[in-house]
Amino acid sequence: FISSHTEQQVRVVGLSTALANAGDVGSWLNISNVGMFNFKPSVRPVPLEVHITGFPGQHYCPRMATMNKPAYNDIKQHSPDKPVLIFVASRRQTRLTAYDLISHAAAENPKQWIHDIADGELAALIESVGDTNLKHTLQFGIGLHHAGLHEKDRRVVEHLFTERKIQILVATATLAWGVNLPAHLVIIKGTEFYDGKSNRYVDFPITDVLQMMGRAGRPQYDDQGIACIYVHDIKKHFYKKFLYEPFPVESNLLGVLTDHFNAEIVAGTVKTKQDAMDYLTWTYFFRRLLKNPAYYHLEDLEDENINTFLSSIVSGKINELEQSYCVMVDQDGCTLLPQILGYIASYYYLSHKTVKMFADTLNPASNVNEILQLLCDVTEYDEMPVRHNEDKINEEMSSSLPIRVPSFSYDSPHTKVHLLLQAHFSRQAMPMTDYITDLKSVHDQAIRILQAMLDVAADSGWLKTSLSIMHLVKMIIQGCWMKDDPLLQLPHVEPYQLPLFYQLEGSSECLSFPEILLAYSNRQDLLRKNLQSDFDERDINQIHRAMSHMPLLRVSHAITGSELLDKNYAPKEAPGGAVWVPVHADKEYSIEVKLTLPRSGKSPQNKKSGRKAHAPRFNKPVDETWWVLMGEIETGELIAMKRCGPFRGNTLSVPLAFYTPESPGTHIYTLYVISQTYLGLDQQYPVYLEVLESEIVYQMDAEMLDEEEEEMYLDKLPHDYTTKPSFVPPGSVNSFIKPEAGPPGFSDNPSNMADNFPPGLSPDIQNFPPGLSPENQNIPPGLSPDIQNFPPGLSPHTHNLPPGLSPPPPGLTRTEHQPGEYWDDDDDDWDESTTAWS
Repeated sequence: FISSHTEQQVRVVGLSTALANAGDVGSWLNISNVGMFNFKPSVRPVPLEVHITGFPGQHYCPRMATMNKPAYNDIKQHSPDKPVLIFVASRRQTRLTAYDLISHAAAENPKQWIHDIADGELAALIESVGDTNLKHTLQFGIGLHHAGLHEKDRRVVEHLFTERKIQILVATATLAWGVNLPAHLVIIKGTEFYDGKSNRYVDFPITDVLQMMGRAGRPQYDDQGIACIYVHDIKKHFYKKFLYEPFPVESNLLGVLTDHFNAEIVAGTVKTKQDAMDYLTWTYFFRRLLKNPAYYHLEDLEDENINTFLSSIVSGKINELEQSYCVMVDQDGCTLLPQILGYIASYYYLSHKTVKMFADTLNPASNVNEILQLLCDVTEYDEMPVRHNEDKINEEMSSSLPIRVPSFSYDSPHTKVHLLLQAHFSRQAMPMTDYITDLKSVHDQAIRILQAMLDVAADSGWLKTSLSIMHLVKMIIQGCWMKDDPLLQLPHVEPYQLPLFYQLEGSSECLSFPEILLAYSNRQDLLRKNLQSDFDERDINQIHRAMSHMPLLRVSHAITGSELLDKNYAPKEAPGGAVWVPVHADKEYSIEVKLTLPRSGKSPQNKKSGRKAHAPRFNKPVDETWWVLMGEIETGELIAMKRCGPFRGNTLSVPLAFYTPESPGTHIYTLYVISQTYLGLDQQYPVYLEVLESEIVYQMDAEMLDEEEEEMYLDKLPHDYTTKPSFVPPGSVNSFIKPEAGPPGFSDNPSNMADNFPPGLSPDIQNFPPGLSPENQNIPPGLSPDIQNFPPGLSPHTHNLPPGLSPPPPGLTRTEHQPGEYWDDDDDDWDESTTAWS
């Protein structure tokens, strides 16, 4: 398919496990018989001896428990001193299996599986491990390996097992396809795994079982490999019959074909329904359809029936995309037009069902609680496992969490995600290790899903909803509720210790987070004095280092545009020493926002990979990034938005293009600088616009004006309208939290987040205008003028540009510093920023 579109040959080198229909796979990849090599099991460099053992028991967990003693006996019999791999179905089973093996070994020789390593060396390695269960099992020569482990811990385990320092490795089945860690003996402890979608245990594919067996036998060490397969006794004869005669590999494309079509339509590969039909004929599904029609519910192989069958598939999938607002069928009934939601789903690799849920559920006044529920309900969390008896654990968890969930849904994967995130925000200990690894799985997708949700809200022009989504992103990264004191983001700090930080002369507990940071910026002695009663020296140093790393930005902004004003016009004075910026109605302008990071907030990593946020409660490193957006509080409309960062110098320049209102008069826009990673560091600035009627002479193209006259007009126009920063500490009137909620000094009675409104927005403003009016020049209806971090092709100024390319914002010229570049202005910004925040 790629070759036919690019007119270039593509070379494919593939390696697979045992296949019953390798010819079909080769045909699909356009590989002739000359290039295909199919090896029989007899050509293995190390012969494999297979033992299949059946175990009775209807219920999964008790049956798994009965396999541990036989596993211990098989290790003693087949591999008393050679490496052993034990494959299990879940992370929880890795722990349970290892603990049972330790109890069996304790009766004989607890250290029998540790080889050729000094006690001190092993103790040092164990000390470096973060996972508590792994720390315990390594002391007995047993390693654990699963996706929930930190990468550093996995490397330690792989090193110890490869070097034969520990003899046993208990791993989830995914290891068979990943890291190459062969062993003399392989034990497959159960051939079933829990399927979250069907809420039951299902069998591993035969190919997975073969792959796990294939890990037995090390060519450089062994002359024979041994595989022991433990199965449910009623399936023993099935595995004996089909283990070396596997079923042919069938296609699973139909289940995800809708999302594949969406991606191809967005990419421009599929432009019509006929293109979609042609696309299907290139797939492995089409080849297997002709070989095994009954498997795909095709009655016969008559040409007419095949065409009807494929046409119904294409029509059904395209109809699904239409109902999800991802694709529109043109008036000719054949041409397929990608829509905004289709671009978003493809760019963020989300299901079309998820973006449809966003479009149907979000509204102009969605609050944090509603957005949290929406996040937990997405399709991407359908497969979150709810294991045996975990519904009872979920019920117990919910009783201590602030947001109630339906009592009948404790066995739902979406309810479990909701409870995990609430416990994360509340900093509650998880009931078991499995929940810690499940929370990591939630984190892996949450930020990506919320970024897509933000783009949907921004495309609709909803200011409050967009700000709520941004707040939820920060809550997940920092593990705090919005009502919590931002000081809890610092290491080792607990709620009862917060008053220690407010022991400053002449101040109260109403200080904002930036003011606290500035107070201790050059006063580590004062910090030590205030904290020494509850913290040791090491903790105080870490707290001070984290405080010094916090990015206290200095923000300036200026408006530029191509519309020139009368040379005799005198701008009016606005509140706070600013001026009303004179602009013409319904014209495009740009606001240049400059973010400056004081030198004290810099770190050695700035120049290379950019600044990393202090986020110890998140499961992976996070870049310090920012949202810059402009909205109108009075109408609740989001005007423009852009993501930026991380800093690689100490300055970022962010241009935002926007359209002025159509009607003359005074308008107050608000410029927001929102941290994606920290609570309490957001800033907002009023932008005062005096909108004037456009006169004919000023609507002429700027190129037709005399250059000297243009310069003279521009000199008369004030060019830098910077106001003092307005911080948004939780608990202030400018935050989402009511005045009575927030850090100590406001109130001890937290408010319900569902009632919170964005800065300056009155609760009785319920109706908001839906995005931009269609009169905006050259902007597709519903598209915000400058949501510049949309997927390729979404910018309103990039209709005729290749995907991924965008022109400079209108009204800007290319100079020495291009928009988006980073540079250091070589001046001392710390004094200036200190003055600004004092």
